[in-house]
Amino acid sequence: MSENTPEQEREIRHKARMARKKAVIDAQIAAASESRGLLLINTGTGKGKSSAAFGVLARALGHGMQCAVIQFIKSRSDTGEEAFFRQHDGVRWHVMGEGFTWDTQDDARDRATARLAWEQALTYLADPAVDLLILDEFSYALKFGWVTLEEVIHALDGRPRMQHVIVTGRAAPAGLIEIADTVSEMRLEKHAFHAGVQAMPGIEW
Repeated sequence: MSENTPEQEREIRHKARMARKKAVIDAQIAAASESRGLLLINTGTGKGKSSAAFGVLARALGHGMQCAVIQFIKSRSDTGEEAFFRQHDGVRWHVMGEGFTWDTQDDARDRATARLAWEQALTYLADPAVDLLILDEFSYALKFGWVTLEEVIHALDGRPRMQHVIVTGRAAPAGLIEIADTVSEMRLEKHAFHAGVQAMPGIEW
């Protein structure tokens, strides 16, 4: 009986590993029988938290879902994502921030602005027609105490069963992470801005 070549042995081992892996994955898929809305958090110091959320927004629209976006910090209305998504009937887009706190330098005004944005969010969190709600840079509203974690958790727990929510922003609080279904942390390795490069259209806004 002829022996297998080294290449054939590698192929046999590879097929055996893949068969074992497929069995594990198939079992996990079979066990995932629940269908409900998810709470996703994109946090961390790295770039891409909002961008990742808007990628999900595009995916949801491709499935014919009704979506809403509330931006808690950003005040500009000339971003590429807004220009693109406002062309779609399935998106309601709200720019409700007034800029970063070091620009406004007015805690009372920031608090009032955040409360208005949160009131808008509450209308969507009570609306079963909204399939996906993105609360962009919402973690800052929690960090600065403009809204309380308790009221946020209460609203999220009471939202329509099939509604998905994505929260973005740095330093998401532990209490919010605890109730989330999926949490992704973006970690900064390098950023062009630190090398003196301006925020470039199409990449940063």
